[in-house]
Amino acid sequence: MAGRATTQSNAIPAWRKRIEDRIAKARALIGRLTSFRSGNNRPRIMRTVRMAFAGTNISLSQPDITQKLTERIDDLKQKIAAWGKRIRRFSEGSRRFNQNRLFQSDQKRLYKLLERPKVCGAGQGPDQADIIAFWRGLWSEPVNHSEGPWMEVVASQGATVTPMDPITITPEDVAEATENFSTRCEQLRLEAKRIGTIIQTYCNSKST
Repeated sequence: MAGRATTQSNAIPAWRKRIEDRIAKARALIGRLTSFRSGNNRPRIMRTVRMAFAGTNISLSQPDITQKLTERIDDLKQKIAAWGKRIRRFSEGSRRFNQNRLFQSDQKRLYKLLERPKVCGAGQGPDQADIIAFWRGLWSEPVNHSEGPWMEVVASQGATVTPMDPITITPEDVAEATENFSTRCEQLRLEAKRIGTIIQTYCNSKST
């Protein structure tokens, strides 16, 4: 019974499995969209891209398809980030709930669990091609950002601010500051010693 309970407690919750599946599918789709944007026109890639734009008025032959691909990739990245935050938020809430419940029933066991080092399991890693395509889509491709009117307002307000003069710190400045710090520390040490002597003298006078 104990072994079965442990296995159930270590099992991945259904809600987390669903979100992780969404993240995996979104990452795979990002890789294929990025591959198509780079000129890969294999039938499997084309089929995936068409499915990604199914239900829209976007055609793969339209002139601005590159921009549409970039927008779709950015949208998927934002969804992945949101799903990741949801997993972390739910996991933290579940962890706190379980710890509070265990604190009420078995504090000794809770403390042992808190002291036990975490061991990360090494499962099967993702495919190398998917990894390369995913990170290339994040770092190697240009991204179109929405330039809202508020950015122009902020830029115009900042244009009237006088920039601060550049500060140059020389080795001499560092040496002088270090010397002053050492001198101040020595002064504080002597002052503490003097106060200690006064207190000791006072205590001796009271004891006699």
